[in-house]
Amino acid sequence: MKLSSLFAACVLSAATLAAPARAEDYLGFQSPTGNIQCGLYRWSGGASVRCDLTQLTPSYTRAPADCEFDWGSSFAVDDRGKGYLACVSDAVGDPSNGVLPYGEAVSLGGISCVSARTGMTCTNAEGHGFTISKAKQKVF
Repeated sequence: MKLSSLFAACVLSAATLAAPARAEDYLGFQSPTGNIQCGLYRWSGGASVRCDLTQLTPSYTRAPADCEFDWGSSFAVDDRGKGYLACVSDAVGDPSNGVLPYGEAVSLGGISCVSARTGMTCTNAEGHGFTISKAKQKVF
């Protein structure tokens, strides 16, 4: 399930489930500069991470024809498969997100993200993911 579909599923699930989501199902964090905001999610079908850049010099400029929303500043990877640019109509940024200090990492559901002075890198167990910074972005 791609992350954009996950948000719709989460909204639907939240409306139909009586029990709240467990705290370990979501980690919100940001880079020390605040330019990179991320949300790492785990659900019954797997896990995904999405990171949004507030300011960037875009490395990718050709949006897919089927994307009707924002594209080019949100990067994602699921617990399986390659990293990708997400077509989104929302943001993962939240002022209450904790700061992930340079050199530190977070992991959830088989996905790990590492903060560095050079940007944020998130990968799954298959070695796929993305590396992003204000200056350059790469999916792999």
